[in-house]
Amino acid sequence: MAETQDVVELILQDHRRMEDLFRLMRSVEADREAALREFADLLVAHALAEESEVYPALKRYKNIDDEEVEHGEHEHEEGNQALLDLLEVADVGSEEWDAKLEALVEAVTHHADEEERTILNGARENVAMERREELGAAFLDERERQLKADCGSLDNVRRIVQS
Repeated sequence: MAETQDVVELILQDHRRMEDLFRLMRSVEADREAALREFADLLVAHALAEESEVYPALKRYKNIDDEEVEHGEHEHEEGNQALLDLLEVADVGSEEWDAKLEALVEAVTHHADEEERTILNGARENVAMERREELGAAFLDERERQLKADCGSLDNVRRIVQS
């Protein structure tokens, strides 16, 4: 991945990594449990960093729709619930695993697509690169802090969903 501080590009890079991890979680040849652990950490850290560092800043721009930003936060909640449902499945080779994985894929893919078309395009068009880079640095710092705190653990995802 290219070294960038642009928050739009950083978020897009995370979305592409999530897609790669979905492919691994669907593959019977891959280490599905390891892919799920990485995915859980990335999804939770990514969403928390967006909600604390990016979304509040973007709401200040008149050409970025506040309702889209709030909708994005609601979709994070749906993604977290779908993640929890998958984390609670004991057997990665089961039909239940496959069904819960597909629900997670659908929730996250829908959110990423919508976010890219609305929020991120709005940010690219209306937010100066210097500000996007400041937001990118803040996003990375918070994301890293969450990753170091084992944010994708079953217990933490349960806590997030229940709050």
